[in-house]
Amino acid sequence: MKHKIDVVVRNEGSIFMFQPLTKTARAWIEENAADDGMWFGGQLAVEHRYAADLAQGMLNDGLNVA
Repeated sequence: MKHKIDVVVRNEGSIFMFQPLTKTARAWIEENAADDGMWFGGQLAVEHRYAADLAQGMLNDGLNVA
C-alpha cells in the first residue's frame, strides 16, 4: 500500500523549504511551527539548524515526509 506524502522538504543551502501537500500537514505546521515563520510560495522556510528537529517532529506525529 502506498502512503500519501504529507510534506516535501527541500534543502536550498542556507534554508530548508517545507511544502505541506495535505491539510493534515498544513494544520501540523500551523500548530507546531513558530508563529513568526516565513512562508514563501506556500512553503515554510526554515533555517538549517531547525530543519532536522522540525522534520523529526513531523515523523514522530505520523506525517509522511519526503
